[in-house]
Amino acid sequence: MDEFINLIPAQQRVGEDWYLGTADAIYQNIYVLQQDRPDLLLILSGDHIYKMNYREMIAYHLERKADLTVAVIEMDKDLSRQFGVLQVDEEFRIIGFEEKPATPKTIPGHPGLILANMGVYIFNTEVLARRVIEDAKDPESQHDFGRNVIPAMLAQDRVYAYSFRDENRKQAKYWRDIGTLDAYYEASMDLVAVDPLFNLYDSDWPIRTYYPPLPPAKTVFEEYDSNRVGASYSSIVSSGCIISGGKVYRSILSPNVRIHSYSEVRECILMDGVEVGRGARINRAIVDKWIRIPAGYQIGFNLEEDAQKFTVTQSGIVVLSKGTMLA
Repeated sequence: MDEFINLIPAQQRVGEDWYLGTADAIYQNIYVLQQDRPDLLLILSGDHIYKMNYREMIAYHLERKADLTVAVIEMDKDLSRQFGVLQVDEEFRIIGFEEKPATPKTIPGHPGLILANMGVYIFNTEVLARRVIEDAKDPESQHDFGRNVIPAMLAQDRVYAYSFRDENRKQAKYWRDIGTLDAYYEASMDLVAVDPLFNLYDSDWPIRTYYPPLPPAKTVFEEYDSNRVGASYSSIVSSGCIISGGKVYRSILSPNVRIHSYSEVRECILMDGVEVGRGARINRAIVDKWIRIPAGYQIGFNLEEDAQKFTVTQSGIVVLSKGTMLA
């Protein structure tokens, strides 16, 4: 089928600078486009969560003979400082683009709403190459699609907006930017709700990922006359996990997590291979891969003390980064 996946590490191919912006990232890897010469280029953001059929957007792009098509979603105007905001004409051709404006232009007839840039782009590759090369030569540019390249294209290219069509099968459209730790935590915690906004269980639109060959999760010990009960409540528990005499509440356990006796985990995200020692207590935390929480250790109950050793987010989430050693 002439299909492949090519992972390209960040590199310094045109100078001493790492990527200066989204447009510069394309410019520094433009050799890939010159080698493969695709007609169209689909550009996505790696820290967004949504369900979208890109084939429909590509068809829309071709129908309008566009040089660039930008996916947009309606948002409350009070959120304008977080997004690029677009203005369109009656044919949905983009006639204005402002990056994170304080006073945005709203949708005609809907004064409380804006069209927000989703960071999903379809370019005609030849046009994209010309525009990022032009941008790279501009010493005043920030080399960013939203701030520089797209506004410059409006006067000379056919640039259209595409209204996001959600495949999540919920009443409200679901799209989340999880570029901060707090946003990542909030989106993750939504998954353990009784009826989560983001549907992981839709067999018609499955999440494609890698499932390692691991045994099923299990709970052990049920001594009802003591606190040594292996149990999970309102949680997502992955393959290979063993909850051994501890309790887990509203948490997400990645593969191979171990929860030992008399321990308690509340509203946490535990990455692969995390081990929670006997009698340890963890509350509202993100724990990275292969970290061992010692027996009796407590996290998330004294944020001032935690902040001296770990990262504590604005909303009070304690984050243990990869390689953290606890004693």
